[in-house]
Amino acid sequence: MRLLASVLCLVAVLGLPRTAHASDTANSTVVVTAQFSTRTSLKVSTELLRFDVADPAQAGTAVVDFSAAARTPSGADVVLSVEPLRGIEGPGGAADVDAALSFSGEGAGTLAGAIDVSRPSVAGRWSGSGMRTGRLVFALHATAAGSYTLPVRFVLSVP
Repeated sequence: MRLLASVLCLVAVLGLPRTAHASDTANSTVVVTAQFSTRTSLKVSTELLRFDVADPAQAGTAVVDFSAAARTPSGADVVLSVEPLRGIEGPGGAADVDAALSFSGEGAGTLAGAIDVSRPSVAGRWSGSGMRTGRLVFALHATAAGSYTLPVRFVLSVP
């Protein structure tokens, strides 16, 4: 829409030729440059990770499906990060339980790593505009059986 408005303004300023003559030999060129601002869109299946640990010898898992779209300047990086909003809550509402949390990604550009509850972790990285879909599988290794939760925020950015 902005590009169309810019072109119409340019035509109004320069004016359209009223008549053309067969003897006119000069060619004219109009150069239009458009810059688009960065735009991102992110949809995730949940922002509350829920883990059921039946046996402390095995990890509980939580899955998050995502759809990430970005319009960027040519070749710019797009980063998907996950940020814990507080500590892991364990059985009976216990806060900051003894547990280790990691993730792995499924889909182009997704990454794997450990989650530190005190800071964001990069879960995906792409170059350029487009739509990406994928899945993040979180694994919680806890010392006790039970249900665990962790609220998280996903952020899609163009640094």
